[in-house]
Amino acid sequence: MQTSTEDAVVMNKTASPLPASKDKATDQLTMTINSLEDGKAEDIVTIDLEGKSSLGDYMIVASGRSHRHVSSIADKLAKQIREAGFGRPRVEGTDTNDWVLVDAGSIIVHIFRPEVREFYNIEKMWLAARPEDNSALDFEDEPSKD
Repeated sequence: MQTSTEDAVVMNKTASPLPASKDKATDQLTMTINSLEDGKAEDIVTIDLEGKSSLGDYMIVASGRSHRHVSSIADKLAKQIREAGFGRPRVEGTDTNDWVLVDAGSIIVHIFRPEVREFYNIEKMWLAARPEDNSALDFEDEPSKD
């Protein structure tokens, strides 16, 4: 009989993405980019999330030419992630296939139709420089406290 810890490990392998070390995340990143390229995804942008977010290690933004193409890219990617042993990714947005999110734990993939990607422009937000500590800023428009 398995202990509760063993049950949790077995459950994690089938229910959700597995947490990854940086090396494993890099391997997963390579596999993910290869899958996107094989699926003819366009304008693939990789964003390193280190120091920006604890959501994962990398975010990838890519485009598909149509609803069907976006769906095909996402389905193929999710299947390859499972088959490579990186866990079971969560997939959202397949009802419309305008914007599909594939959450593979250490890697988050956004697959858009071009017009939707242009509208949301999420890579601009995530590629922006991280704001430094703003506590020393001098706000001239702030009323004085005299």
